[in-house]
Amino acid sequence: MKLKFLYILALLFSLNSYSQIDTSLLKRTPKDSTKQALNMDAVYNRPFLNIGKTPIAVGGYMEANWQRLSTDGVSEGHQFQARRLTIFMSSAISKRVKFLSEIEFEDGGKEIAIEFASVDVELHPLVNFRGGIIMNPIGAFNQNHDGPKWEFSDRPISATQMLPSTFSNVGAGLFGKKYSNNWMIGYEAYFSGNFDNSIIENEENKTFLPAAKNNAERFEEINSGLPLFTGKIAVRNSKIGELGLSYMGGVYNKYQDDGVIIDTKRRVDVFAIDFNTTLPKVKTFITGEWAWIKVDVPETYGQQFGNKQCGGFMDVVQPILKSTILGWENAVLNIACRMEYVDWNVGTFKETGGNIREDIWSVMPAVSFRPSSQTVFRLNYRFQKQTDILGNPPASTAGFNIGISTYF
Repeated sequence: MKLKFLYILALLFSLNSYSQIDTSLLKRTPKDSTKQALNMDAVYNRPFLNIGKTPIAVGGYMEANWQRLSTDGVSEGHQFQARRLTIFMSSAISKRVKFLSEIEFEDGGKEIAIEFASVDVELHPLVNFRGGIIMNPIGAFNQNHDGPKWEFSDRPISATQMLPSTFSNVGAGLFGKKYSNNWMIGYEAYFSGNFDNSIIENEENKTFLPAAKNNAERFEEINSGLPLFTGKIAVRNSKIGELGLSYMGGVYNKYQDDGVIIDTKRRVDVFAIDFNTTLPKVKTFITGEWAWIKVDVPETYGQQFGNKQCGGFMDVVQPILKSTILGWENAVLNIACRMEYVDWNVGTFKETGGNIREDIWSVMPAVSFRPSSQTVFRLNYRFQKQTDILGNPPASTAGFNIGISTYF
């Protein structure tokens, strides 16, 4: 609570100081939506507000929504949700040295987290150093997650309930890019803080990687004493799209104590592929990712703790109208659909050979309206089926979600 209080106090102080700044010195640097970029550029590819000629820029985004969902006819009624308020600040410290931080307030301030806070040092366009609190580049959504960029109020199930959404750790590594005509290639490679035993010892009573986010001590120590490695290679062609391949893995368990071996080294390994493209002429935007997880689960654990998981999502967004609407120039009306699937326990029962279920699939059609590229109004309808480990008749969830998200 003391830490949260200090964060809030610092935020209020910064807002008070900001209110005393001569607004004539403020200049917004908009995101360049026409420039070709990779998902790894998302951390800087945002609209910032520069203060005069100072090297400091600030920005952020917010998300809020109303929803009414029911599962097998049972509903909690109407719900208004303050999903998140995110503030990011950057500074050009000196030549080829810059700093960026991202602080997120979730659920009206119930949770406060530093998602990104790193120093980037350019040694060469192909060799850049990054150190601090980094965002592990597994898949595409983990880095490119800003709410105003998406037509859906909910984040993908595979990126939040299978992979740990916006998973960040203290670490360091290298990244770089190279351009050649219509081609662009980039890479990232980091050593960082790691997972811990909570991925198999948690309230979900299953293998659940997002549980590691609840361990704040991961910013201070590594449970196994061995770092997590995360690497990604992405290739983009301006006429075809972007393809990314990523890997994240390391030893998660505490296998020794004061030099005494108490367990074997148990690994968690994650592979992911992501792709996005825009179809010419019709301007249909397609993006998605798929991930595979392998966890070395002790044999003493029950079969509800899966050692293999897989899942992903695909979004299809189709602009149907771009015009001056209600005074907004170049406003866009979209229709969209998200398809999702996650299997938390890939395999069969030892006793019967039957398929271990515990899976979920969802279809979410949507309509979105963008008065500008930085603001989106969203109407979503979710239809979802979730099956338990024994394969009993699935629980059906359905309902509407109306929300807004905007950069500021």
